[in-house]
Amino acid sequence: MLKDLVIKNRSYRSFDRSERLTLERVLSYIDMARLTPSAINLQPIKYVPVTEELADNILPYTGWARALKMPLPPKGKGPGAFVLMCIDTKATSNAKFATYDVGIAAQTMLLAAVEDGLGGCMLLSYDSEKIKKELSLADELEILLCVAIGKPDETVVLEELEKDGGTSYYRDENNVHHVPKRKLEDIIINAGASN
Repeated sequence: MLKDLVIKNRSYRSFDRSERLTLERVLSYIDMARLTPSAINLQPIKYVPVTEELADNILPYTGWARALKMPLPPKGKGPGAFVLMCIDTKATSNAKFATYDVGIAAQTMLLAAVEDGLGGCMLLSYDSEKIKKELSLADELEILLCVAIGKPDETVVLEELEKDGGTSYYRDENNVHHVPKRKLEDIIINAGASN
């Protein structure tokens, strides 16, 4: 059921590297992403799959859950692959639409990975210039999102957020990652109703 996949699709920050991610496997997730809707059907996103040792090479240029103030991923627990979602600035003059498309495509990729027994994390914290240099990417490619993929090696749980509670995620004494989520009734606004 889709809801089960959505619940399992958490932001994982520790991975079991014994699970090998081949290029073909990562391409199958990108293939799912390319089928998603695109604003004006421009399809401006280009994908750079990064597997094997190249994934380890760009890991130092990424930032993970800085709010936790702890080094993540733990040493030797980085993702088996990354997918860099880029826009070709020579191909489109309006990058605004790509910002919408990238979220839809990234979520679809990760849902496909979760269905395949994996997980991942969408990263907006990365050193674009160093990654581009490491991978010899063309100047006209602008990285919009870095998606990590691998076999999760940690527990992430959702919990109901009290109405006036904080939304900050945290780790408990057993290193379980807790993610507060607002209740459905707290995010619904009834149009036309007087409060």
